Amino acid sequence: MAKSTDTSIPLIVVGGGRMGEAIVAGFIGAGFYVPAEVMVVEPDAARREILESTLGVVCMAEANTTLSRAQLIILAVKPQVIGEVVAGLASHITDALVVSIAAGVSCARLEMLLPPGTAVVRVMPNTPAIVGKGMSVVSGGSSARPEQVGLVCEVFSSLGDAVVLDERHQDAATALSGSGPAYVALFIDALARAGIHHGLPAKVARRLALKTVAGTAALIETTGQQPEQVIDGVASPGGTTIAGIEALESGGVRSAVLAAVTAAVVRAKELGT
Repeated sequence: MAKSTDTSIPLIVVGGGRMGEAIVAGFIGAGFYVPAEVMVVEPDAARREILESTLGVVCMAEANTTLSRAQLIILAVKPQVIGEVVAGLASHITDALVVSIAAGVSCARLEMLLPPGTAVVRVMPNTPAIVGKGMSVVSGGSSARPEQVGLVCEVFSSLGDAVVLDERHQDAATALSGSGPAYVALFIDALARAGIHHGLPAKVARRLALKTVAGTAALIETTGQQPEQVIDGVASPGGTTIAGIEALESGGVRSAVLAAVTAAVVRAKELGT
């Protein structure tokens, strides 16, 4: 990233919630920025104090005129309020690259609210970004150049991993990876509670469930095996695992996951209207 000058601000993040904080921390930790190059716009005084003390960045309750000096603006606000937020900021945005992480909100919708020709890139990160294990999906708007999209993908990779996709895939990606941590957490909780039901101490059951899920993900990623190969490798004929798999299948686990992702896709589309 370009270093700051007397008049420019390399990065302004609008929204200092958990995801905004994770983005700033990841970018600084990866060396894309130093704290002095970052400004966070956050109306909550308590959050500003936390961000200033932990990250060393400059925080402001509002920064309308300051936005004209930004090189990169990240909109880290909820989709329910992004229209109002962007409308209030648009007149102060000049030639900055604008990145939105609001679920369901299209680049086209943002481009309509921003000055003509503004480069917009849409990103869907997920909450594991808070611990540097996130997955971000990056899509460019009509005025975003390929090198700008690539730059955004590069910096968001500092939060874990990132991939560039055509925007038509964003709602599905939001439903899968954006909402996915909640689905996985639900499974971990269910697995642990099942162990508790059968007599395991609660602390041990939760540890076993968590480490089993994390270890399986690492096994697949490290070896390149397909999930079905891992299943086959564990499920011996007539054994305990195959009995459990059959119970999951009869319970409709695959159709339930499909229904969950489909419901999330529908909701993402609703948020974008």
